[in-house]
Amino acid sequence: MTHSRRWRSAVAALAACTMAVGLTGLGAIPDATAATAPRIDLNVLIVSDGTPWVQAIQQQLTSEGVPTTVVNLGDSSRPTITGSFLSGTLSDGTPVGYYQGVVLPNDAPSGLSAAEESALASYETAFSVRQVDAYLYPTANVGMNAPAYGGSLDGTPVTVTTAAKASGFGYLKGTYSFEGTPGGATSYGYLAQPLPNTATSTFTPFLTATIPGTATTGTLAGVYDNAGREQMEISFGYSNYQLQYRYIAHALADWVTRGVHLGYWRNYLTVDYDDVFNANAEWSQADDCTPGDSVCPPGTPATTPIRMTPADVSYAVQWQKSHNFELEYLFNGGASARFQVNGTDPLLAAYQPVASQFWWVNHTYTHAWLGCIQDLTVTPWQCVTDASGNTEYVDFNTIQGEIQNNVQWAQQNGIPTSAADFAPGEYSGLRILPQQPADNPNLVNAISQDGIAWVAMDASREPAMRPIGTALGLPRHPIDVFYNTATKADETSEYNWIYDSTADGGSGACQSTGNCLAPLSLKTGWSTFILPVQTRTMLGAVLSNDPRPFYMHQSNLTGDRLGYALMNGVLSGYRSVYASSAPIVNQRLSADGAALNAQDIWAQALSAGTVTGYIQGNTVTITGPSGTTVPVTVPNGTRIGSAKGATFGAAYAGEHSELTTLGSGPLTLVLGTTPYPSGPGTAAPTAAHSPLTRSTTAINARVNPLVVPAGPLGSAILKATG
Repeated sequence: MTHSRRWRSAVAALAACTMAVGLTGLGAIPDATAATAPRIDLNVLIVSDGTPWVQAIQQQLTSEGVPTTVVNLGDSSRPTITGSFLSGTLSDGTPVGYYQGVVLPNDAPSGLSAAEESALASYETAFSVRQVDAYLYPTANVGMNAPAYGGSLDGTPVTVTTAAKASGFGYLKGTYSFEGTPGGATSYGYLAQPLPNTATSTFTPFLTATIPGTATTGTLAGVYDNAGREQMEISFGYSNYQLQYRYIAHALADWVTRGVHLGYWRNYLTVDYDDVFNANAEWSQADDCTPGDSVCPPGTPATTPIRMTPADVSYAVQWQKSHNFELEYLFNGGASARFQVNGTDPLLAAYQPVASQFWWVNHTYTHAWLGCIQDLTVTPWQCVTDASGNTEYVDFNTIQGEIQNNVQWAQQNGIPTSAADFAPGEYSGLRILPQQPADNPNLVNAISQDGIAWVAMDASREPAMRPIGTALGLPRHPIDVFYNTATKADETSEYNWIYDSTADGGSGACQSTGNCLAPLSLKTGWSTFILPVQTRTMLGAVLSNDPRPFYMHQSNLTGDRLGYALMNGVLSGYRSVYASSAPIVNQRLSADGAALNAQDIWAQALSAGTVTGYIQGNTVTITGPSGTTVPVTVPNGTRIGSAKGATFGAAYAGEHSELTTLGSGPLTLVLGTTPYPSGPGTAAPTAAHSPLTRSTTAINARVNPLVVPAGPLGSAILKATG
C-alpha cells in the first residue's frame, strides 16, 4: 500500500468527520442534544483481508461468543460499506448503529474504496464507535511519526501503560515479553513515537518498548483520537497462536466493545492424571519399545512397571498447597489389590487420609478394554466380526462391572468420586478410526443406564463435544509427556524415536509429515526443548478460552516427576503476566464439560439469530427465547433491572460476566456510565434495516487457515494441536 493512498484516505476521513452531511448516503446529522439516545447493536463488524492478524482478532471474538459480521474484501460479491449498511432509524426516529465496534486490517485497507472509508469514519464519529487497525505501518494518518525501528521483536520486553490498564488491559500485571530470543524470526514490527497532541487529536500509547540501540521508548500499540474518532493502531504482526497476541487478545475485544458485549471469557486449566492405583509399563531406551505394551524385538528384557509411591502422595499434597492448584485423578481401584504388602496397598493407604484434597474420576475398575473384540494377530489390529460380518463387542455386563465396581471400591475406601463422571481406559469403547467407526452400543447403554453425564474423550481424535448416549463426551488435550516414562532420559529417548528420521535413529514416522526434529541429548533434551515446547503449547490453550482438560499419567508424578515441571512452567508463565484479578480457572472435569457445552449452545443460538442485544444510553437490553443461556460481559457496577438492582455477574479480570438465563421478557442491565456517548451528532441514514436482524447475521463469513510460527516451535504446535 502506498503512502499516497494513506494520505488520500486520511483526507477523506477527516472530511467525513467534520462535515454536517455524510458523503456516503448518510442523512443530516441531528443536534447532539437530541432527546432520543442512539441505539447500538451488540455486534462487531470485521472487515477481513485474510491476514493472520485479522483472523486472530476474529477468532478471539468467536471464542468468547461475541456476535460478529464479517465482510471479506477478497469476495467480489461482498456488500458495499455505505451509510445504510452501517446504521438506520427506527419508526420513532431513534438512530440505530448496527455495529458496536469495527476491526480493519489496517487504517486504509486496499480493498476498501475511499467512499467506504468515509462511510466508516462518519459512522464511527457519529456513534462513538471504536476501530481496531489490526496491523499497520505507523504514519501521521494514525498520529504517529515514522518508525524509528523496524525488524524482529523476538524477546522484546513490553510495558502495558497505565492508560491501557484503565481501558481493558487491566488484567495484565504490566510487563511481558515477545516469544523467542532477540533477533529471531518469529515476529516483526515497528517502534515509533507519537506526534505531538493537538487541540483536536491525541495519541495515547498502550504498549511500549525500548527502541533497540537506544534508551528511547517507542510505541507498539496505542489509541489515536481524532476529533472523537478512536482507532487502536497495532504496529506488529501476529497470529492467533503467538503468546504476545494471546496476552492482549481479550483486551482488544474489550476495548473495541467498550467493555460491553455478549460473550464470556475465562482462562481455564484442568490437569488430569490417569491410571492412579495402577502401574504403567516402562519405555526401553535400549530397544525403543515398551515391553509388555508394544511389539519389541525378540529377547528384549522386561522393564519395571512405573507406579507412584507414598512419598509421591506427600509431594502432591504439598505441591497443591504451594501452587493453589488442584489435581484431578482418573483411578482404577481394582489394580490396587495387585500391589498389596501384608494385605495393604501402601499407595492407597497414603491417599486415604488426603483423598478429599483431590478430584477423582472413574477410570474403570481394572482398565479393561471396552470396545470391539480385538484381533491382535494382525497389524494394525482389527475388530472381530461374526459369520454375518457384524462387529463383535465387549458385552454389557462386563462394561457395567468395570463402571460400578470402581464406584463401589471408591466408596469402600474413602475415595470421593462422582458417579456422573467417567473415563474409559484408553478411551476404549468410543469410536476409533479406522478399526471401530462407531461407539460400542453396549458401552452407550451402560453410560445411559448408570446416569453418567460426562465421558472423557481424546481431543486429538475428536476435538468437539458430542453426545454419547445420554451423556456428553468431553475432549481432553493430550500432551507429549508419555504414559510410559517417569524420567527425563526415558522421555527424551521416546521423543527422539517418534520425532526423528530413520537416518537419525528414529522411527521415521515423522518423515511423511516433514516434522522430523534433530536428535535431542538424553541429558538436556527434556529441559532445553521438550519442556519449553509443551509448556508453551499448554499455556496457549489456557489463553484461548478453552475449558478442555489436559491429561498425563500417574507415571509422570513419580521418578523425575515430569508432570510437575510442566505445570510449574505453565502456572509461573501465566502468573508472571496476569494480575490476580484474572486467576486461572481450575475446576474438575464436570465443570469443564458444562463450560464447553455452554459455549456450544451459545454458538448455536448465534447461528440461529435468536438472541439480540443493544445499548441505549446506559441501558443494555437483551432479548431471546425464554430459557436461553446468554453469555454477557459488562463493566463493574452494572445492575439488573434498574440502578438500584442487584449487581450483575461475577468479577473476573476487572469486569463482571455471567452465563445468564433469559426469562419471559427482555433482560435489562443498567450500566454505571454511558459507553457510547454521541459525538458531534448522531447519524440518521435514510435506509431502513432491521437492527434486530442485522445484529446476529454474519455476512460472507468464513474461517481462514490458522497461522503458526515457522520452525520447530510451529511444527510442535501443529503436532500438539492435531
